[in-house]
Amino acid sequence: MDINELYRIYCGHPAVTTDSRDCPPGSIFFALKGGNFDGNRFAAAALAGGCAYAVVDDPAAATDSRCLLVDDTLHAFQMLAREHRRRFDIPVVGITGTNGKTTTKELTAAVLARKYRVHCTQGNFNNDVGVPKTLFGLRPEHQVAVVEMGASHPGDIKRLAETAEPTCGIITNVGRAHLEGFGSFEGVVRTKGELYGFLRTRPGSCVFVNGADATLTALAGGLATVRYGTEGTPGAAVEGRVVDCAPLLRFEWRAAGGGWYRVQTHLIGAYNMANMLAAACIGLHFGVAEADVCAALEGYVPSNNRSQLEHTGHNHLIVDAYNANPTSMAAALANFRDMAVKPKMAIIGDMGELGDASAEEHSRVAAELAACGFDRVWLVGGEFAKTECPFRKFADVDEVATEIERDRPEGYYILIKGSHSTRLYELPKLL
Repeated sequence: MDINELYRIYCGHPAVTTDSRDCPPGSIFFALKGGNFDGNRFAAAALAGGCAYAVVDDPAAATDSRCLLVDDTLHAFQMLAREHRRRFDIPVVGITGTNGKTTTKELTAAVLARKYRVHCTQGNFNNDVGVPKTLFGLRPEHQVAVVEMGASHPGDIKRLAETAEPTCGIITNVGRAHLEGFGSFEGVVRTKGELYGFLRTRPGSCVFVNGADATLTALAGGLATVRYGTEGTPGAAVEGRVVDCAPLLRFEWRAAGGGWYRVQTHLIGAYNMANMLAAACIGLHFGVAEADVCAALEGYVPSNNRSQLEHTGHNHLIVDAYNANPTSMAAALANFRDMAVKPKMAIIGDMGELGDASAEEHSRVAAELAACGFDRVWLVGGEFAKTECPFRKFADVDEVATEIERDRPEGYYILIKGSHSTRLYELPKLL
């Protein structure tokens, strides 16, 4: 089916769903496929449940005139979302990176919302399905969009950028993550750089670059750049310096040639200053007043187990259990090591999707933990079980929960960090 004809139908039925159990009346169901499911099998159920049309790519599923047959349902889903995005002549900020992209997205949206009506990615819906869903949420009242883009394989960012068509963008950083999919750190750099590759084809585009990062600066070659970074970064439009992390980050920032502003954040970790500066840089570029930038940064409260500080009746928890990779793990351990609090305990879970580098990277983390000198360390997961180190090891989070029931730590500052698959996010309620 021609995309223009599909969009004409969408305009009469401007709601889409990919779940046959959630079918708003008059919506369009897209029969997407995954490793363990085929949405074509549920097209009839979606129509019976209230959908006006079902987009399918299996001729056998086209049971009546309400079934719209396409070559590839996912591709049609993405192209329809792009067609909808093209109806909006507004700035679209594309955000990717190994670490910090979700936090940077939320901070950027909060800053821009001080002046504009902002539409942004919800949660971390940043993949080949989540990005189109974000675009379908664009409405005439929106003045700017902030779209997060994630990747686990080469070509992912290129495809997402071609769908969202950002007018400007930022790569928060590049690190050692998803090595199983990317093959190497160089593969990570090339894939994240696909955002800048797309923007090179768009006249008038610009990128926001951490000028203190040589890799990112090199990637942005040939593009109009707006730089930010730590104090003294050459050519920075925004620069910052950490005041303290005791344990929440407090920092100062200023626009080029301006006075310093002090911001008390609700975030753990000096590494989060780069995310704050990125949001400030983007906000200033779009004309947000400096006082409003400060108010937005100070008002942001993290969620989803990202750099959160929780005080229970027994311990003080630093919860960063949404995800983990070697780069983010090293930053979290260094920050916790430097925090002027005692006593300290670390509950560290496996890092996923590292492929052949997994054993080396987990051994490296174990060595970093030994050098940190924390009072107690618990390691969780099969990869850490293979390391040679003196720390207490647990097969999974259930074993940890059993130990907490037997002998719960009391009075500690506890860092909880691991990949989502380790389920360490279940521990705060027990500690």
